[in-house]
Amino acid sequence: MLAESLTAGHTQAQRMLRLYHLYRLLIGICLVALISSNMDSSLLELANVHLFRACSWFYLILNIATVLFFGNLRHPAKVFALTMADIVLLSAVFYAGGGTPSGIGNLMIASVAMGNLLLRNRLGLLIAAVASSGIIYLTFYLSFTRPTAANDYLQASTLGVLCFAVALIVQGLSHLLRTSETLAEKRAGDLTNLEALNALILQRMRTGILVLDAQQRVLLANQGALTLLKRDQLIGEDISHFAPDLIERLLQWQVNPSLRIKSLRLTSTGPSVQVNFIALNRREEQQTLVFLEDLSQIIQQAQQLKLAALGRLTAGIAHEIRNPLGAISHAGQLLQESEELPDADRRLTQIIIDQSRRMNLVIENVLQLSRRREAEPEVINLSQWLQQYVTEFREIAKPSEQLYIYLADDPIETRMDPSQLHQVLNNLVQNGLRYSGQQHGQAQVWLNLFIEPTNGLPILDVLDDGPGFPADRLQHIFEPFFTTEAKGTGLGLYISKELCESNQAHLDYKPREQGGSCMRITFAHAKKQSRT
Repeated sequence: MLAESLTAGHTQAQRMLRLYHLYRLLIGICLVALISSNMDSSLLELANVHLFRACSWFYLILNIATVLFFGNLRHPAKVFALTMADIVLLSAVFYAGGGTPSGIGNLMIASVAMGNLLLRNRLGLLIAAVASSGIIYLTFYLSFTRPTAANDYLQASTLGVLCFAVALIVQGLSHLLRTSETLAEKRAGDLTNLEALNALILQRMRTGILVLDAQQRVLLANQGALTLLKRDQLIGEDISHFAPDLIERLLQWQVNPSLRIKSLRLTSTGPSVQVNFIALNRREEQQTLVFLEDLSQIIQQAQQLKLAALGRLTAGIAHEIRNPLGAISHAGQLLQESEELPDADRRLTQIIIDQSRRMNLVIENVLQLSRRREAEPEVINLSQWLQQYVTEFREIAKPSEQLYIYLADDPIETRMDPSQLHQVLNNLVQNGLRYSGQQHGQAQVWLNLFIEPTNGLPILDVLDDGPGFPADRLQHIFEPFFTTEAKGTGLGLYISKELCESNQAHLDYKPREQGGSCMRITFAHAKKQSRT
């Protein structure tokens, strides 16, 4: 119960305790000043002057010692003892001063009020009871030695009632104050939590959010905006220095807010971004809220829908296309075997056969997309798996094709579907060999397996020494039907990326400083992952 007797809020309680110390010091100084100036001569007939002076000095000295040595009382039992000692000392001064005519009883009421501010419930009422009992009992005791004191019973009773009334009123007001403070702290905590939640949501949003002032300086930027603008910090910077196209769209919107803003690219290699603006009026300052929506996901979803529809269409008419396509290819082969066919017609026949094969490959790839089975990941020792893959590849590779492998000393494991990993690696290795062969007489590819030190994820780099991809085409290399080859279908890298993502891995392109390309597969941890 003592632990609950301190008022709510330690800081507020210490402030009230310091006020109580100051109050007692002022009372003690006033009493000593009273007796030092002989102004207590009017009490000679009513009081024990020597006892009154001794109690006054003792009250002042005791309060000075309390402030010096016990100025910061935190335990409720010590606060209760201090308040009781103050009531007892004031009762002694009350007795020495001659009872109720001295007016010391009013000081006891003030002490009861201060005690009930520092203590609550029964302890506060106990202080009021002690003060009231002291006033009434000492008035009764003084009536034996001074007959005129019998007339002070009414005033003493009134002071006793006031002690309880003040205690109840102060406790009621303290309870209301504590309730208000608790509610205010709860509301402040809720607002703080809500602000933290809003900040977390804002930072986790994929949509980029910027707040610009009238001078186009960035006041706020979430992680999505930093990612789209490829910046580490934006706060306080003038956005016109590194995103002039965005400022151009902003000026167009300010002229005509109803104008539909065209999409733009914030960086040369970044995705297409749809921009929206909202005007903010805060503290008489014009600010602009900017939303940056990455359109790559929308485009990807549209592509997936297009491929799904194309797959269903191809599955429905595949036999209708393959039958005449097979007949055309077969007829071309028969014509090519004719000895009487002129060279010009033989070249045309070869074109027919090559294009028939290309059409058949496109149909096969689209059909594969439409009926692709769900991944069945399992734990794979990548080091052993890659060694076996390289061994099998070298057995069937051409003399002009070389595949090298670099492995870490420790075994590296991941979770992935082995057949889908084999398909992905085949696509990447064949692409690398083809581009390397175009650049050099000897086609060569390197496989480098290691652990990323920052996050501990397994990484496989498929490196080649070919010409690499032009910077203006990097954002398209994983799009379906995008190819730099006249005979390519443009589905190899797209299928590889889709297969990696279905196994919770990531396929990215990394340009090499020494020339060529690097297709990087970042695998998941070997522990089981939830499927997306």
